[in-house]
Amino acid sequence: MPSDREVQAARRKALVDILTGGQQVSDQRDLVQMLRDLGHPATQSSVSRDLKALGAVRTRGYYEIPSWTEEENEASPFRRVVPFVRRVKPAGPYLLLLITDPGAGRMVAQAIDDSKWEDLVGTVDGDSKVLLLTENFFFQRLIYERLKYYIRLEGNEIADGPEPEPESE
Repeated sequence: MPSDREVQAARRKALVDILTGGQQVSDQRDLVQMLRDLGHPATQSSVSRDLKALGAVRTRGYYEIPSWTEEENEASPFRRVVPFVRRVKPAGPYLLLLITDPGAGRMVAQAIDDSKWEDLVGTVDGDSKVLLLTENFFFQRLIYERLKYYIRLEGNEIADGPEPEPESE
């Protein structure tokens, strides 16, 4: 009988296959049913946790796994400086503020710049802070999810992210 971890790993692999296989899934209940159809026991809460652990985001109305989660994590310059990041928080509608260890701001900003994140306009560094500039809320959210993904890989926690932008009428 497989262990809970083996069941979880198999379910997560199936989720990745579903989300990277070109299907546009907009509801977690649909994911639960798809997983069950594939023979993987799933509940909405387990799927929610799995999506978070996989770094999946809900954009353009459906779930997807951004490309940075598929990259070789060791190749990212930002991955080297993650231990120096203490907190990430929104700073306006299109900005994020990284709080770093004292003196690490410039190094963290340089690593982010070297990573060449396409959805980032630029960085402004300080002694223990880095301001990340994006063009819009969508890119702010993507950057936040990317930071969360890398920071959680290191076993650290991160502040709550940007609130969803209100829908225009």
